[in-house]
Amino acid sequence: MTTSAQHLPAATDKPAPARTIAPHGGTLVNRIVAQERREEARKEAASLRVIPLNARAASDALLIATGGFSPLEGFLGYESAKSVVESMSLRNGTLWPLPVLLQLGRDQTDGIRFGTRVALSVEGECVTTLEVTDRFAVPGRDWAAKIYGTSDEAHPGVAALLSSGEIALGGTLEWFSEPRLAGLPAEWQTPSEVRAEITRRGWRTVAGFQTRNPVHRAHEYVLRTAIEVTDGLLLHPLVGETKAEDLPAPLRLRCYRALLDNYLPQERVLFAVMPAWMRYAGPREAIFHALVRKNFGCTHFLVGRDHAGVGSYYGPYDAHHLLRSVAGRGLDIQPIFFDEVFYCTRCGSMASGRTCAHPKEDHLGLSGTEVRRRLREGLPLPVEFTRPEVAAILAEAFRQPAAVDQPAGNRQPVAPAQPPEEARA
Repeated sequence: MTTSAQHLPAATDKPAPARTIAPHGGTLVNRIVAQERREEARKEAASLRVIPLNARAASDALLIATGGFSPLEGFLGYESAKSVVESMSLRNGTLWPLPVLLQLGRDQTDGIRFGTRVALSVEGECVTTLEVTDRFAVPGRDWAAKIYGTSDEAHPGVAALLSSGEIALGGTLEWFSEPRLAGLPAEWQTPSEVRAEITRRGWRTVAGFQTRNPVHRAHEYVLRTAIEVTDGLLLHPLVGETKAEDLPAPLRLRCYRALLDNYLPQERVLFAVMPAWMRYAGPREAIFHALVRKNFGCTHFLVGRDHAGVGSYYGPYDAHHLLRSVAGRGLDIQPIFFDEVFYCTRCGSMASGRTCAHPKEDHLGLSGTEVRRRLREGLPLPVEFTRPEVAAILAEAFRQPAAVDQPAGNRQPVAPAQPPEEARA
């Protein structure tokens, strides 16, 4: 992954305190009920119809309520979602690339009409209410083709859209529990908390880094580059639901902690987690990830090769192209683009096509598949690929198969249910 140098800001050793970047849409949404009103809100919710949320919907609800998905104040209704799908913008023209839907089975929504208020629960505990403003059948295959560029059910994002429920409810949220979910790591911080820490540290420029994979030397190269050219780095790994073959979040977090504790300047890195689930929407999700990090206070966002991609559904630099194309549509966070990074045996260092003159035969690159094969067979990971501390964590985990099996809540389905209706309910 090589940098687009024209996008790199000047860094200073002693940044002056400054206000954080404005959230997307101008205001950081806060749908969290004040502490003194929560007991009353719980009592009110106890009298309402309760709808359980799955892991994906729960993570979306939390990020809506805490402002991570600003300017959204709830799950999208049909017209707003349709606008997002077709034009990558909300109805008022605000850039927004992915529909955030509360998809449910028809039996779960029978009898719910506009103006109905329902309670939403997570693992048996009511955490938020939804003021229903819309109820519609999700045009699954049509929308999948527009969002993901394919309606192939082998695509995990398409599978999730088609299997999550044929009916969607739109409406605003009111979250009356603590702003977190059971099982979230201690590193979870709300957007307002991350912004407050950025202000406390006096950072004027902050680069956000998104990943769902265990850390390796190419990641480290990217992180170090970001620290060189901005005041600080938000190391922000995604810990929501991913593909079943991806390594579980707790294991990945241990790897990042090992890198941070042993190799990176902790005063220049803010380590927090992102509880969103992976949609694998490639270029659109790259925009989505950038806007969410803007809401967390980032001024810059690191975009690698095949960002948020899966399989061969997207070109390696489609995300770069799409992000450049929306720069004038209110993106307002600066992408820092990277090409493929590798270890060059002749250079004796990490490099890229922009900085290395040697042929591919001299480049060491390990795919995730190859890493898993080596670990399962007890083979060492080369030091050129990952740090010894990280390799040791991964090797130990693979000696205990249960440690690398995804928990049920962290799996994304691969086989969708029957296709949803293609008309309004």
